[in-house]
Amino acid sequence: QVQLVESGGGLVQPGGSLRLSCAASGSIFSITYMGWYRQAPGKERELVALITSGGSTTTNYADSVKGRFTISRDNAKNTVYLQMNSLNPEDTAVYYCNARIRRTVSITQYDYWGQGTQVTVSS
Repeated sequence: QVQLVESGGGLVQPGGSLRLSCAASGSIFSITYMGWYRQAPGKERELVALITSGGSTTTNYADSVKGRFTISRDNAKNTVYLQMNSLNPEDTAVYYCNARIRRTVSITQYDYWGQGTQVTVSS
């Protein structure tokens, strides 16, 4: 069984910063990538940022967060981070950690999700 544990959400003022973390644990053979999605009330889920977990690092960001958010990883800890700077009210949402994981030597991969952490940006 694989579990994703998120932390770092909370309430911040506009222009503030927040750092999210997500640690994967359990039966993990390898991780293909880890990333963050978010969903605001009345809105569809959207990809925020993604980072590959192999030897060659590739990142992907939503246009709305480029230049403000930075995703990073610590492969030794199976952990992904999201540094969020210059936050604005439009960033308010539930942020979900996502990981694509191989659990055994089989090439089959599975998607896992965290429970979500609330980020609220308000003055």
